[in-house]
Amino acid sequence: MDVDDIETIAVLGAGNMGHGIAEVAALAGFDVNLRDIKEEFVQNGYDQIEWSLGKLAENDQIGDDEADAALDRVTPIVDLEAAVEDADFVVEAVPEKMDIKQNVYRELEQHAPDHAVFATNTSSLSITELSEVTDRPERFCGMHFFNPPVRMQLVEVIAGEHSDDDVLDLTEDLAEEMGKTPVRVRKDSPGFIVNRVLVPLLNEAAWLVHDDVATIEEVDSTTKYDLGLPMGAFELADQVGVDVSYDVLDYMQGVLGEAYEPCPLLVEKVDAEDLGKKTGRGFYVYEEGGADVPTDQIREDVADRLLAVMANEVAKLVGNDVADPAEIDEAVQLGAGYPEGPAKMADDAGLAHLHEALEAAYEDTGAPRYGPADELQRLADAGEGFYGAETEDEAASYENLVVTVEDNVAHVELDRPHRMNTISEDLLDDLANAVDDLDGDDDVRAILLTGAGEKAFSAGADVTSMAGSADPIDAVELSRKGQQTFGKLEAADVPVVAGIDGYCLGGGMELATCADLRVASERSELGQPEHNLGLLPGWGGTQRLKNIVGEGRAKEIIFTADRYEAAELEDYGFINEVVPNDELDDRAWELARDLAAGPPIAQKYTKRAMLAGRDSTDAGLEAEAQAFGQLMNTQDLMEGIAAFTGDRDPDFEGH
Repeated sequence: MDVDDIETIAVLGAGNMGHGIAEVAALAGFDVNLRDIKEEFVQNGYDQIEWSLGKLAENDQIGDDEADAALDRVTPIVDLEAAVEDADFVVEAVPEKMDIKQNVYRELEQHAPDHAVFATNTSSLSITELSEVTDRPERFCGMHFFNPPVRMQLVEVIAGEHSDDDVLDLTEDLAEEMGKTPVRVRKDSPGFIVNRVLVPLLNEAAWLVHDDVATIEEVDSTTKYDLGLPMGAFELADQVGVDVSYDVLDYMQGVLGEAYEPCPLLVEKVDAEDLGKKTGRGFYVYEEGGADVPTDQIREDVADRLLAVMANEVAKLVGNDVADPAEIDEAVQLGAGYPEGPAKMADDAGLAHLHEALEAAYEDTGAPRYGPADELQRLADAGEGFYGAETEDEAASYENLVVTVEDNVAHVELDRPHRMNTISEDLLDDLANAVDDLDGDDDVRAILLTGAGEKAFSAGADVTSMAGSADPIDAVELSRKGQQTFGKLEAADVPVVAGIDGYCLGGGMELATCADLRVASERSELGQPEHNLGLLPGWGGTQRLKNIVGEGRAKEIIFTADRYEAAELEDYGFINEVVPNDELDDRAWELARDLAAGPPIAQKYTKRAMLAGRDSTDAGLEAEAQAFGQLMNTQDLMEGIAAFTGDRDPDFEGH
């Protein structure tokens, strides 16, 4: 069966995950039968879909007609036979209890068509064990969405022992059809990828507090503001529910052994029903305002311990061929919002160093959770990381950019697709260094600036990573850093082209403003939404935008904080050219190559004269005159004249 053969999807369970999956499927154009055991449950799920679609339309993320059409594709049903008798694909999202799920599959098998694929949305239970209560274990796999499914990009596609490769391929294709990013989990291993990394990390955080090694504040300060994770460990536990983490650990302990024993601190919270936000109290008290993670209680030893435990879990997944390091990093970045993947974070810290931290903890405590995995031991002994031995070139590479040079064009790609290429302080540092490096490279005669992935050129500043910069003095310095970094790009001696695809908002639009030419795909959305947050564009937007579109248009864009289609900003003069979505890459490269073939000395002096003229027309005119004189004595001028008289293309060499 091909994904094009799937017409009807049955979603079993209308709770938070079930109705979210049903909404995603309906938005992708599939007919969806949403089923639960009681009319009130299924109706509540349907109502939640209607509300969510309404909010998407209200926020202009989809049109009203699209919202209405998606809702029309969802049929709420209580009778199981009616829900699945015409289903091509069934996604089960009932409560996370093995016996409940197994009973559902026993009944489902009686009514579903023989060709239908069964997929469980379990976050940790055995795919193999669930599949074996059906008559089609080969047509059974895991399809783990993340909450909320409408917003979260990741889908883990998990192989059971009996799953056919064709079924796994089909499930990945279906996830992509729904606009999601599938990551293959090659073996049925408890916790799969994301929970296998996140939940032991939380457990270790709890053990550190339980054993009086650190406080909750120190652990969360370290995880959020040193490791750079989106939330503190305990803050995240409260967000997802302490009982959820406990249940996963309890299951892991039963399958994998005592290394996954839940910390007594977690058990105490569950027994007291202090489960986090949903009960008003967990590790933080939410009636009193909730988590207030301090920025100044970072501890290096806590960071080492947490990173060591995380690296150990990554090593177990890699060593057991559950997933490779790149797949693990992609899954955790997409599913948990990590700015970097855990394998990359471990490599940066040094596997030998983390292995030593594990061994020291094991010697001190004798706790099985600190036993180093064979793969971690092997890599540490070999002096390698998950991504191989570090070379001099790798050490000098950029963390948040991919920079390549081809045909005299330097391609600078913002490489944070999991975060919509939002701009962090580290990315600003990388960009400043990259522009310096490229400005000194004689082989580079144009720069092409793009964003990785298909969602965004850049959706703006990475507010999460900058959350520690609330102090006004720090914020001023952050603004200056962005202004100076973007200014380097604007003042680069070679032409700069911005290839804009997807969201180009806030700091992302300020970055694009520093390019000399901008080409955008039809689907791109641009804007300066800072006023909606009570801010203003702080990386040069109040000054540079008016030089392109005029002061009136610049004020309109900034004061309204609206989002604009690419065609409208082409009319404003901000975008030089709008092209069909599938032609953006080719056109941006074509434009960059054309500029790279131009006369480099004339281009450099032209940019300098135009920048000088912003502050003073007289200064600009003088720069223009001086440049004109300099160019009269260049070989490029002779080549240009010869090419013109000979009716051929010039071959400028920059002399």
